[in-house]
Amino acid sequence: MAPWRAIRPASHENDDEDAGEGTMGFLDHLEELRRRIIRSCIAIGLGMAVSAIFIDRIANFVLGQILRTLPAGSALIYTNPSEGFSFWFTLALIAGVVLAAPFVMYQVWGFIAPGLYASEKKFVVPFVLLTSVGTIAGALFSNYFLFPGMMKFFSTFSSKYLVMMPSINDTFDHYTKMMLGMVVVFQMPTLVYFLARLRLVTARFLWRHLGHAILIIFIVAALLTSSTDAWTQTMFALPMMGLYLISIVIAWIVGPKREKEIASPGTASKLGGLVIAATVFEQARRRRLADRV
Repeated sequence: MAPWRAIRPASHENDDEDAGEGTMGFLDHLEELRRRIIRSCIAIGLGMAVSAIFIDRIANFVLGQILRTLPAGSALIYTNPSEGFSFWFTLALIAGVVLAAPFVMYQVWGFIAPGLYASEKKFVVPFVLLTSVGTIAGALFSNYFLFPGMMKFFSTFSSKYLVMMPSINDTFDHYTKMMLGMVVVFQMPTLVYFLARLRLVTARFLWRHLGHAILIIFIVAALLTSSTDAWTQTMFALPMMGLYLISIVIAWIVGPKREKEIASPGTASKLGGLVIAATVFEQARRRRLADRV
């Protein structure tokens, strides 16, 4: 972590807890990363085991959400015998990841914490809390709003001669991709929160580049959806734009205010007047001393 510290602000030079840190080598980083990944995998495995106990209820919840968006009398089918097992396993994996999200985020923080100063390590609670909330919020938004809206749109093309008979594999694949995409997207406020606290971005900077952000959002939406239809991409892009605006507000709240960064004009004029007065007084004193001599 030493190269990173070399470019950090000088205001942290006297941090009491920084002594002796930042000396990990490349192999040490790899070993630390391996430990964190193993712990995260174990946590996800335990989450899957807990989810397996309630897998029927979870499956009924997900399938019920899907079937409500289909025409009356529709059902999900599968033609490959292994698709049924794949559905149950993937569902347990997703539930396990959601349950283990706080612990996994703590492991992520534990890996990057050695490169931070003591004052920055206090962000561990907001980091774990915000990332966990973002994960759950993204999953709920995808389950209740995004995915049902997409399925309702596609089901409108079903007719007497064109019957919609979705397979469980393809449908759940769309469901999974949308949920994972929304989980990533809902981390945007968390990312901006920490960048603003570290003074790497400001609300003014984010607002100034709003047009570029919208363009990037639609590009990211196209990549996340892996679909060519504009409706699905727009469904992805709209919440991302909303989260970007929320992130601007967050950056404005937690970021340094201009009054704290630079002196106000009134203060600057007062200081200038004091300097001028002190200079005039000093010159008068020197003239008086010269006259005495």
